[in-house]
Amino acid sequence: MASPAPVLDTPDPTTAELIAARPHLSLHARDGLLMEGVPLGQIAAAIGTPAWVYSAGAMRSRLKALQSALGAVGAEVHYAVKANDHLAVLGVMAAGGAGADVVSEGELMRARAAGIDAGHIVFSGAGKTVGEIRRALEEDIAQINVESPAELEMISAVASAMGRTARVALRINPDVDAGTHAKITTGTAENKFGIQYDDAVALYAHAATLPGVQPVGLALHIGSQILSTAPYRAAYARTADMVHALRARGLSVERVDCGGGLGIGYRDEADGSPAALAGVIQSTLGNLGVKLMVEPGRWLVGPAGVLLTSVVLTKDRFVVVDAAMNDLVRPAMYDAWHGIVPVGAAVATGKVAPVDVVGPICESSDTFARRRMLPALQEGNVVAILDAGAYGAVMSSTYNARPLPPIAMIDGDKWAVIRERQAMTALWAGERVPDFIHSSGG
Repeated sequence: MASPAPVLDTPDPTTAELIAARPHLSLHARDGLLMEGVPLGQIAAAIGTPAWVYSAGAMRSRLKALQSALGAVGAEVHYAVKANDHLAVLGVMAAGGAGADVVSEGELMRARAAGIDAGHIVFSGAGKTVGEIRRALEEDIAQINVESPAELEMISAVASAMGRTARVALRINPDVDAGTHAKITTGTAENKFGIQYDDAVALYAHAATLPGVQPVGLALHIGSQILSTAPYRAAYARTADMVHALRARGLSVERVDCGGGLGIGYRDEADGSPAALAGVIQSTLGNLGVKLMVEPGRWLVGPAGVLLTSVVLTKDRFVVVDAAMNDLVRPAMYDAWHGIVPVGAAVATGKVAPVDVVGPICESSDTFARRRMLPALQEGNVVAILDAGAYGAVMSSTYNARPLPPIAMIDGDKWAVIRERQAMTALWAGERVPDFIHSSGG
């Protein structure tokens, strides 16, 4: 069984500790919290709150660090678009030489629009449609990761009808617990993802006989927010065993897609280590003579984003802010812990006391923090919810008819709005009221 959410029984990191652990953030005595060279209070004043802010510099430096570590084993980086699919973010990845891992036609076309070459795109996901398979073949992407026998037959039929050959990798389910939250583990036998390990050799052999299909290798992804190398080592060892078994049957295995899932330190834990991951890949897969690839998402962009939100009012121990679970759903969905730092310098250094930070939505789960030690906050104070660059804006909704917030990106001392605040009228712009509603008797 996958692990439950961790129980936090140690003191929360202080504001100073949170900032010190994030090199792109700093606290200035006059300008308050800075991201790179820009005061976040300046952005909040200009575009209002709630608002997302991303650091291009942080994304760029993390991509370089990951590429440096994994380059030692020759592993290509394919950014997991699901973590944050904004075109500006994808543009940073494309400029840095990353490919893309996509899970929908929309993500595929976003990656292409951002300039990522089709030959560096991998299509994953448990429920690809005929239309999505057709699009992937039209774009001539690097490979499609097959998740089931039924999908393999679909790909063969579509590719044959188009006169194309689909390069496919079988995504195996190694039945390894990643030791992470139950809702983001993907590599155990109870999960919907991938092909059961004991069935994969026979299915790979079958794939080699199908028209329109070229099996090129294996893929796996065991979960998200993984901080230990032990699950990777177990999963990759099983993958290596399968490569040997396939080759023993005379089948060609050219590639292994190692998946993603490398975690970050949301609280006071250390980030997952790219160097340690590279070491595990080298020791388990490095002597197979295969092309290697990884699919990181959260590790690249998570720490690079914050959600700015203003205090609406305080009530007893509650601090009510203008952001809500529709903006950042991770605390409500995963009991996720996010650091919260006041943006104003004077406020950030004040005496702390335990408070609950909550949003305005009519759900008890609309809570960002419980019993969090924070300085005294008053109406109008702005705080930054940290490490919101992954699975933040991309998972947002307009629940309670709340427009989507704007997004800004910082690069050095420059910043720009990369998505405007959604207009209120846009919430119903695509809706239609049929004539029979107006003509019906009440």
